[in-house]
Amino acid sequence: MDTYLTISSASQGIYKEKGSKFLAFAFPIFSEEEFKTHLSQLKKDYHDARHHCFAFKLGLTENEYRYSDDGEPNNSAGKPIYGQILSKNITNVGIVVVRYFGGTKLGVGGLVTAYKEAAADALNNAIIIEQTVNNYYQISFDYMVMSEIMNFIKKYELTVSKQIFENNCLIEFSIRQNEAGFVVNELEKMEGLEIEFIKTI
Repeated sequence: MDTYLTISSASQGIYKEKGSKFLAFAFPIFSEEEFKTHLSQLKKDYHDARHHCFAFKLGLTENEYRYSDDGEPNNSAGKPIYGQILSKNITNVGIVVVRYFGGTKLGVGGLVTAYKEAAADALNNAIIIEQTVNNYYQISFDYMVMSEIMNFIKKYELTVSKQIFENNCLIEFSIRQNEAGFVVNELEKMEGLEIEFIKTI
């Protein structure tokens, strides 16, 4: 399997109950560091909120995820948010739900419902898309073989994400995972070139 479902761009949702307001923010991510950047920004933007609960999931395995109740009762916030990610069968996505307390306690059951519904609203407002799993590589080569390399990239429709053209040239590219083995094998036949695997997303 080299495809997965995720959201195309950031989206928002909201849930209100007994004066409390739950603002949900969903966004696509490719690393835990990227998620932390989003979370940090939301904590700054909504610094007067009482809680910033979250969940995120990465990759195609079942073990790249985290969730947090951020001071709410155990499993009343992060787990229901994460449950919505699972229910949509999506990955490479993070959700933060910001809570403003309205003065009336909701109880654990009320909190579970609130965080679940806020997260669900954000995902219902998102566009879910299918993405391919891609391998990323870096190739280093001499300027003299530039035209040969560029022809190769065009021929195999490689997606270039970074390029530096000096005496020693460098290109980063990505290719669908199930096509990567053949392309890498063809690249390795070329003279004066070094190839290095970077990551899979």
